[in-house]
Amino acid sequence: MAYSRQAKDFVAISDLHPNTTHPRVAGVIIGKTDVKSFPDRKSIGFDRFTFGFTIKDSPDYFINVSSWGNDGYINGLSNSFRIGDCVIIENPLVATKDPEKEDRFCPSTPSFYRLLVSEAHSQLSICSDIETMNRLLPLLHLPVKDSRDFYSLGDIVANGQSLDRTVINILAAVRSIAEPKFFTTADGRKGQRLEVKLFDDSVTSFPLVCWDREAIQLVQTLIPRETVLFISDARTGFDSFRNCMTATVNSKTIITVNPDTKEASLLFSYAKEVSESGVLDEDDRPGDVPVDSISDVYTVSQLKLKAQENPEVFCGITYSFISKLDLDTSVSKVIRSRCSKCRYQVNEEIQSCSNTACPGGDQPLTVTTGFDLLVDVTDHTGTLQSCSLNGTVAEKTLGCNPEEFVSLTEDERTAMKWKILLERCKVYIKITPSPKSRSGMRGNVLQCSLADPGEVKQNMSALQ
Repeated sequence: MAYSRQAKDFVAISDLHPNTTHPRVAGVIIGKTDVKSFPDRKSIGFDRFTFGFTIKDSPDYFINVSSWGNDGYINGLSNSFRIGDCVIIENPLVATKDPEKEDRFCPSTPSFYRLLVSEAHSQLSICSDIETMNRLLPLLHLPVKDSRDFYSLGDIVANGQSLDRTVINILAAVRSIAEPKFFTTADGRKGQRLEVKLFDDSVTSFPLVCWDREAIQLVQTLIPRETVLFISDARTGFDSFRNCMTATVNSKTIITVNPDTKEASLLFSYAKEVSESGVLDEDDRPGDVPVDSISDVYTVSQLKLKAQENPEVFCGITYSFISKLDLDTSVSKVIRSRCSKCRYQVNEEIQSCSNTACPGGDQPLTVTTGFDLLVDVTDHTGTLQSCSLNGTVAEKTLGCNPEEFVSLTEDERTAMKWKILLERCKVYIKITPSPKSRSGMRGNVLQCSLADPGEVKQNMSALQ
């Protein structure tokens, strides 16, 4: 490989040794921890500060780096770069690592050594050499573990509590990213927490929790439904409050974004197809959000405003009219069949799922059939277009099941439509942010019934 003049004197990580004099190392940052402080045993009343990071300079070699010093030096150094940057480290100390201690708290590396960066002897700078950067940046997309050595989300769920407090590798796509939550501990320390929802071809939603500011900054740059992650050494645990398994990013974890591997490419294709199909935006299980727990009342314009201001899913009640309800169109546009395995829309005549990434593979096609409607919800402040009215919620709203609907004449379907259309209804609705939709959000009707006039008057007056 040809190197620029600047790069000729770089020492490869694989060649580092404690006897190396004045080493100059170039690498891309693939992991980084938050700054922490400890009481200084030599200077009573003062703290020492430290943080660590991991650099990579070739497909097979990477090494952990740590730095200790005073508040100003360590925080200044930490703030000067982030994960994904290419850096040059001048004159670090090459020390033999303690495998038992280091591999317990730091990413496991193939090197026998670790680097120490000090204010007195070392210097770290951002690499500006284009040739060196072009060589290093592709390494960001190569996992630090065997690309085939991972658990699917389905494997984690199936193993359940037997994987509690276990460190494993995970390959999954990003479904959604919540807003960070900030808090202060009992001893006055400030902290943060962010949760990412993952999915793959076996599980539609799985929580990944981040506590470190560095990990949070990384995941906040990701694009939901368009990003696949290889998460090495995530810690799994059982959340007794939610009664489910979770994964947590810790000091050993390295997150590889959009890995350049066959397995990740297949998952990326699946994620793209499922996202474009709209399956992830649907919620055919309204029981997940009990309507009797929903009490906040909104006008349509208030729902839209809250969706713009709040990127998280929320539910509410609106007293509105169903202004669009296409029941007298083709039956195939009212009732749809979906693959039982991946929820992808299918044509039963073909007798196979058209989703190439369907986990059902070559198994016989099994389908679920139900109402799959898009309705407009309107009040005096505006209209929510293309809200989903599906499954049993649609059956209760229409007063019939799919089999009964199919047997109706066109006139009977039209009559059914006008019994509901332009009547004031009490609509329980779930609002989900959706960057791909024109309005930036999707509405899902959880319950719809004719509204009591007195109740409407009371609630609409309160909203004035």
